[in-house]
Amino acid sequence: MSMSLSAKENETTRASLELLYHISRELASALDLRTVLERVLFQSMRSTKAIRGSIIVMDDNGRPVESAVIAGDQVMDRNTQRLRATLDRGLAGWVLQNKQPALIKNTSQDERWMRQDYEVVDSEVDSKSAVSAPLNVRERVVGVITLVHPQPNFFTEDHLALVQAIADQAGIAVLNARLYAESQRQVKVMTAMAETAAVVNASLNLEDVFMRILDKIMQGLSVQAVCLALLDPGQEALVVRAAKGWVKPQANKAVIKLGQGIAGWVAKEGRPLIIHDVIKDERYDPETAERTGLPVNAIACAPLRYRGQVIGIIEAINPKDSTFDTDAHLLLTGIGSLAGTAVHHARLFERLQAAHQSYRELFDDSIDPILVSNNTGQILEANRQAVVVSGYDKETLLSMSIAQLHSLDLELVGEKYEKIIPQKPISYESRLRSQSGLELPIQVYVRKVTIEGSLLIQWICRDITERKNLDSMRDDLISMIYHDLRSPLANVVSSLDILTTMLPDDDLTMGSLVNIALRSTERIQRLTNSLLDMSRLQAGQPVGNRQFYDMLPILQEAFVLVKPVAENKQQQAAATLPERLPQVYVDADMIRRVVVNLLENASRYSPTGSLIQLGAREEASQVRFWVQDNGPGIPATEHERIFSKFARLGTREPNSKGLGLGLAYCRLAVEAHQGKIWVESQPGSGACFIVTLPIAQPDTNLDNT
Repeated sequence: MSMSLSAKENETTRASLELLYHISRELASALDLRTVLERVLFQSMRSTKAIRGSIIVMDDNGRPVESAVIAGDQVMDRNTQRLRATLDRGLAGWVLQNKQPALIKNTSQDERWMRQDYEVVDSEVDSKSAVSAPLNVRERVVGVITLVHPQPNFFTEDHLALVQAIADQAGIAVLNARLYAESQRQVKVMTAMAETAAVVNASLNLEDVFMRILDKIMQGLSVQAVCLALLDPGQEALVVRAAKGWVKPQANKAVIKLGQGIAGWVAKEGRPLIIHDVIKDERYDPETAERTGLPVNAIACAPLRYRGQVIGIIEAINPKDSTFDTDAHLLLTGIGSLAGTAVHHARLFERLQAAHQSYRELFDDSIDPILVSNNTGQILEANRQAVVVSGYDKETLLSMSIAQLHSLDLELVGEKYEKIIPQKPISYESRLRSQSGLELPIQVYVRKVTIEGSLLIQWICRDITERKNLDSMRDDLISMIYHDLRSPLANVVSSLDILTTMLPDDDLTMGSLVNIALRSTERIQRLTNSLLDMSRLQAGQPVGNRQFYDMLPILQEAFVLVKPVAENKQQQAAATLPERLPQVYVDADMIRRVVVNLLENASRYSPTGSLIQLGAREEASQVRFWVQDNGPGIPATEHERIFSKFARLGTREPNSKGLGLGLAYCRLAVEAHQGKIWVESQPGSGACFIVTLPIAQPDTNLDNT
C-alpha cells in the first residue's frame, strides 16, 4: 500500500515538473504580454482541470494594465477595466493585498468571492471552488492568477501549491513581457509624437493645423470622434474650432463655459482626464452628446498648452475597443503639448498675415506715392499711387534707384543714406521727375523701417503742388501789397509830418489824433519793410545796412513803441534790462522790428490784465534777450512749425487775424545776423521767445554785408 502511495506521489511530482517545464518552454518562446498570459492560463487550466481562469497584470503603482480571461476554450474580450471591482472587493484583490495564495473550497460560503459578469454564461449553481496566487518577482507582486472549478471542494492544497509554483515560474516571464509591452507602447507613443510633431508643424495655416491634429489623435487613439477647442479669455469659455466624427458638424464654434462638462473642467484645472464610463462621473455634461450627436460612453481630454499656459483642449470620444489604452493618457497629453505650440505659432502667423494684409492695403491705398528701397537706394517696392504719379509702370520703377526719381537732399540723408535712422523721420522738399518729363513738387518724408526682418528705407513723396500754388499766390499778393502801398504810404507819412508842424501847440485833441495816425503808419511801414526784407533774404541777398550798435537802445525803442498797445488792452508791460549791453553788428531797424514783432505777438495772445516781460543779458559771446507772455502756450510739436511762412496756431487765439508772417520774418532776420531764435513753452503756461545775437568783435569786417 505504501509503495502504491509513493508511486502515486512520484507520478504527481513528475507531472508537475513536466507541467512547469512545458510552461517554461511556452513562456520562453513569447514576448507578447497577451500571448504569455493566454499560454499560462491554458496550461494552468489544463493541469488543474479548471473551467475558467484569469490573470491580471499590475504596473509598479498597483494599477491593472493588462488581463486575460478564458472560459472553457474561449478567450474572452479584454476585461481589465471590468476586473477593477475584483481587485477592490474580490478574491484577486485579497491575494494582491495580502501577497499570499488563497484556496476557496466553496465560493458561496466565502465573502472574498465576487461573481463576475462573465459567469452568467455558466451553470446557475453558485457554489464552486477557486484557487488564486500572486505572481511574485523578487518580493514584488506583478499580477495575480485565479482558477475556478464548478465543483465545490474540488481544489486542494496540492492544487494551491501547484498554482503558486506556476505563478512563481510565470512571474518573471510576465514581468518581462509587461516591460516589453510598456517599451513597445513607449516606442509607439514616441513614434506617434514624432509623427505628430512633423505633421502639425508642416503647415502654418490655422485650419489645416487643426485638422492635422485631429487626424493624429483619431489615428493614435482609435476613437469615434475628436474635437479641438480654444480658450477665449474674454468670454471665459472654450470655443470649438474643429471637430471630426461629429454627427452635427454645424456644432463647430460651440461655446463651452469654463468648468462645464469634462472639457470645461480640464480647461479650468489644467489637468488631463480619462473617463471610461461617463455616466458614473458627475463632471460629465449631457450636452456633450447633444453637441456631437453621438451617444457618449468614454471621454479622454487633455489641455493644449503653450509655455505652461492652457490655451485650449483636445477631446477624444468613444474608443473603438470600448476602453482607452493605458498609453492614451501619455499620448493625448503629449499631442496636447505639441499641438499647443503648433496652434500658437499658426495663430501668430494668422495675425501676422492679417497685419501684413492690412499694411499692404494701407500701402497700396495711400493717397501719397510710397516707395521702399534698400540701403543703397535701389527701389524694391512701390504702391499704386507711385505708379500713377510717376507715370512709370511698376516693373520699370523697381529697376530704378530712388535718386533717379527725385533730387536727394544729401546734407540730410547722407551720401550713402547713413543719416537716415528708424527713430527720426527726415523731411525735405524736392521735385519728382515723371516719365513724361514733368517735375512735380513734393515733400519727402524718409525713415528706416523693418519689413519682414530686413531694415529698409521708406520714402513718402507727398504732392505739394497746391501748397506751392497757394504760396505763390500769397507771395504775389504780398509783393503787390508792398509795391502798391509803398508810394501812397510815403505820401501819407509826409503829409502827417507837415500836418504836425501846422498844428497849434494847444490843440491837444488834434495832436492826439495825428499821433495815432503816425503810429499806425509807422506800423504799416514796419510791415512793408519786413515784407521787403523777407523777399530779399529768401532770395539769398545779404543784410544791407549792418553797423555797430548798442543793443540796449534797440530794445528800449521797441519797448516804447509797443507799450501803448499793451496798455490799451489793460496789460502790464515790463522791461527788465541791464544798465548796459555789448555792441552788436546788425541792421538796427531790422532787429528792432524783430523785437517789436515779438512784443506785439505777446500782447495779442495774452489776456487782459496779464503781464508781458522783456528781458536781456550778456551771455558768453552773445547778447540774449527774450519776451515772455501769459498766453495759452504752444505745444512742443508746434515749436518749429510756427516759424514757417503763413503758419497759424489756432489754439493760441482762434479769432486772431494776420498773415502768419511775423515769426517767419523774425527767424529769417535773426539767422541772417548769425543768431538764433526759438520758443520755450508748454500748453497753459505761456510762451517765452528767446533770441541770441553774436557780440560784435573788434576785427569784424565792416564790408562783409
